[in-house]
Amino acid sequence: MTGSALALTPFETEALLLSLKASSAAVLWSLPPGIALGWLLARRRFPGRALVNALVHLPLVLPPVVLGYLLLMLFGRHGALGAPLEAVFGIRFAFSHAGVVLACAVVSFPLMVRAIRQMAEAADPRLEAVARSLGASEARVFATVTLPLMAPGIVAGMTLAFARALGEFGATITFAANIPGETQTLPLALFTVVQSPGGDDQALRLCLLSLALAGAALLGSEWLARRFSWAEARP
Repeated sequence: MTGSALALTPFETEALLLSLKASSAAVLWSLPPGIALGWLLARRRFPGRALVNALVHLPLVLPPVVLGYLLLMLFGRHGALGAPLEAVFGIRFAFSHAGVVLACAVVSFPLMVRAIRQMAEAADPRLEAVARSLGASEARVFATVTLPLMAPGIVAGMTLAFARALGEFGATITFAANIPGETQTLPLALFTVVQSPGGDDQALRLCLLSLALAGAALLGSEWLARRFSWAEARP
């Protein structure tokens, strides 16, 4: 394959950058609630815990188009949340880049919470008890002991969520539409090209680009997890 064949076209570059920006923003906005919920579900028993757990993992089993429709009902211009947000703060989610970020965050959130929760469950609570016995406050224990113990799960969750967000299609096209330069991510660009006559070559390029990004994200997650494991194993 020649160098010119490897170079991205403006159409591909635009879709790639939009996907990277939306996926990164989705992960960053999801991270604080993801850590909080992962820790809460792992360490606390409270009324309604099973319901909270079910709601967190619901996007894993619902069809993405259903999620997109629900987001449209909630955050659309006439939705229960979308209407006041636009009227008071001027924030519009439906059919906008913010809508892409929200859709990516919703579909990838369960993977992040699951990874963080598993690491929180595996962390040794005796280390936290030792810190408390030495006079550390709960906030200090969480910041200096609990979070470092959960770090491999946090990194794995962020990477898995990023990879899932990169591949999001159904919820995005339903909630944010397929607007070039605004909401057209890599999967939507691939969908557009597939529908166009003679777009097979570009569709293959976009497919390979998506595979490369997802594979790199997963390999990066594995590498970072190993790095954290080695660091923790050192005396």
